[in-house]
Amino acid sequence: MHPAASIIAFTVLSGLGYGLAAILGLGLLDPAAIATKVAHIAALGLISGGLLSSTLHLGNPQRAWRAFSQWRSSWLSREGVLSVLAFVPLTVSAWLCVIEGRYWAPIGLVGCVLSLATVFCTSMIYASLKSVQAWHTRLTTSCYLLFALAGGALLGSAFGVAGGGSASLLLFFVLVLLIAAWAVKITWLRNLDSLQPLSTPESATGLGTIGRVRLFERPHVTENYLTNEMGFRVARKHAAKLRKLALLLGGLLPGALVFLVMAALLAGAETGAVAILALVAAVLSHVVGMLTERWLFFAEARHAVMNYYGG
Repeated sequence: MHPAASIIAFTVLSGLGYGLAAILGLGLLDPAAIATKVAHIAALGLISGGLLSSTLHLGNPQRAWRAFSQWRSSWLSREGVLSVLAFVPLTVSAWLCVIEGRYWAPIGLVGCVLSLATVFCTSMIYASLKSVQAWHTRLTTSCYLLFALAGGALLGSAFGVAGGGSASLLLFFVLVLLIAAWAVKITWLRNLDSLQPLSTPESATGLGTIGRVRLFERPHVTENYLTNEMGFRVARKHAAKLRKLALLLGGLLPGALVFLVMAALLAGAETGAVAILALVAAVLSHVVGMLTERWLFFAEARHAVMNYYGG
């Protein structure tokens, strides 16, 4: 599949924003701290930026509102509806924190649930597609949710330490979530590498009973939407290098930095600005790793329609 920059930015930024919103909704940060107030604004900014970037992939952005009407059957529509609904409790939580300096559990928990539900719908847009065999697995949903939570907890821990609070527990959750997320992702990759195509030229054409089917010539000589969007190919050696880069930047390096900061805090060392800088570096590294991971998510996926084009 063609890895469109707008969709990659949308899934990474909105996932990070919803993950941070979910952490904030649990009340794990001091609402009176200035850093926590900034965290609420950052979460809304990341979510808004991600959603706006997704509109760049629309052929007719002015008709985007029509997607909201198909919520009974479309995961894309459900994602849109939930993203709007989630803004209500998230905005209220941000107001309570920024203006009144307090946390209200009921509205916070509702925002947490709606944030994760929105990420779930985003993942199901891809996991529900039987035509893309690599995506059509529950592991896709698990990856999206775990990466959103891991990124949100990582960013939340940076704000927590910047606010002067004790973020040792949150840092521990970051490590657990990073390990869980990449464990599931590695399983997802192994599943991808071991896939036996369900859809083949024989099944696509219905000529399998005659024998092996091979392409005599393409349906047309010029490129079209299908070949542009679903005929992308990445060399296996390049994909292998990018997988390692994604794991290093998205998991190993952030995990190592978080572990060092947590160890220093538990030892009672005065880390201060060093801990904040380390966590900011961990967040930036994780974001770059996730952009790489999400690019591969699309680039390595094979759409069944390419059977008609010799793919």
